[in-house]
Amino acid sequence: MSNRTLHSIDSLQNVFQKYINEHKFTHEPQALYDPVNYILSLGGKRLRPVLLLMSYNLFDDEVERALPAAFAVEIFHNFSLLHDDIMDEAPLRRGKPAVHIKYGTNTGILSGDVMLIYAYEYLLKTDDKTIVPLLFELFNKVAIEVCEGQQYDMNFETQAVVEISAYLKMIELKTAVLLAGGMQMGAHIAGAEEADAKHISEFARNIGIAFQLQDDILDTYGDPEKFGKKVGGDIVQNKKTYLVLKTLELADDTTKEALNNLMSTPTTDETAKINAVKKIFNEVNVRSHAEKIKEDYLKIAFDHLDAINVPNERKQLLRQLSEQLMGRES
Repeated sequence: MSNRTLHSIDSLQNVFQKYINEHKFTHEPQALYDPVNYILSLGGKRLRPVLLLMSYNLFDDEVERALPAAFAVEIFHNFSLLHDDIMDEAPLRRGKPAVHIKYGTNTGILSGDVMLIYAYEYLLKTDDKTIVPLLFELFNKVAIEVCEGQQYDMNFETQAVVEISAYLKMIELKTAVLLAGGMQMGAHIAGAEEADAKHISEFARNIGIAFQLQDDILDTYGDPEKFGKKVGGDIVQNKKTYLVLKTLELADDTTKEALNNLMSTPTTDETAKINAVKKIFNEVNVRSHAEKIKEDYLKIAFDHLDAINVPNERKQLLRQLSEQLMGRES
């Protein structure tokens, strides 16, 4: 292991973006691949591939060796977004027309399918062929769990009662496991010891759950200009977030009935609905409960980061990025 070069987050984003630009899908028929290039061009923070590269960089400097796997993770993530948008009938993705709106539903389904296959193709490009079976094993586990998480999320839409433990499992599967699997793959490509690869995976899994809990909190209590999307959107869509489920656990019967009515009745006055639900949240002080469980997951994450057998200075960027993500706006 070398201790010479610790890449900054910006430099990793730039290295990865350059790789995407150099690997556009130019095959025929372009009608199949144009939507792939389109959704990959919509940007975002590239959090998942950058975290994979950061995981690699904990143990080795030559992050270029992990670029194919990082691209595989980004392709898979965008494949899942493409199909999620079709299932949700979502008109927009990152402020632009969703793929199925721009190119049609059938093309969207087929382009998503080919993206999943190319995710495997890029895993195969890993230069150390001896670890490709392990990468496939990790990737398959993640892919299955992401699908399971999506199904749980769909189930919750029509389920009258959702346990908090079931909700936490759903966000683990839908959000956290891809972060965990990607970082574990990055560690293995760098030649990390098995114990260290497991610690980085557990770090990412717990950070992912904390991140989603933070998202739940900010959806109600965030500053819309800093949050990046409309505050109260989850309430308007009647989503069973941690705030809703914990309030139902804490509230008396009258308050439970009021919240259930608000979260199941259509409304034309979204602002009034958001304010009424937020008032109930405040009555039971649910935000403090959400902050507490988020901090519990963060502590577990950082305990795993501390346990990784590399110099502390190599862990600082991951710690800083995590704290930055958690402090987006509260």
